[in-house]
Amino acid sequence: MSPNIEIFTDGAAKGNPGNGGYGAILRFQGKVKELAQGYRLTTNNRMELMAIIVALESLKTNKFPVVITSDSKYVIDAVQKKWVFEWQKKGFKGKKNSDLWNRYLKVAVNFQISFRWVRGHNGHPENERCDYLAVQAAESNNLLIDVGYENSLESNTLL
Repeated sequence: MSPNIEIFTDGAAKGNPGNGGYGAILRFQGKVKELAQGYRLTTNNRMELMAIIVALESLKTNKFPVVITSDSKYVIDAVQKKWVFEWQKKGFKGKKNSDLWNRYLKVAVNFQISFRWVRGHNGHPENERCDYLAVQAAESNNLLIDVGYENSLESNTLL
């Protein structure tokens, strides 16, 4: 049996919307990589999804199964219950975060992904670390613009 690539993720937003950030840990065959980035105006759900997207996009191989552990029912339910595919068929009409969902679908098709849900802030070591990374990123002075979110505000449309 081949080994799994493990990804742990979390997102945070101060104010929701407000400053936000994501944190991710990638683990494979004893190697660990951490990813984090903050944004000046975004939402918690966007950061939860962004963490998963960026982690998948950073992988250099798709030859191994990927196990994503997250505390986001929003993301996990949307994928496992196949809601996102129905949203996609309807052009994401009336749904938020279509820019990120399209980005997720584009990258996810390249991997064999399974999800594990963990309760947030419940002592799970990797989830706690990802939360720390996400909060630190949201509070940093190196905040990017979440273009998809800010454009949706300007155009007054739901993503």
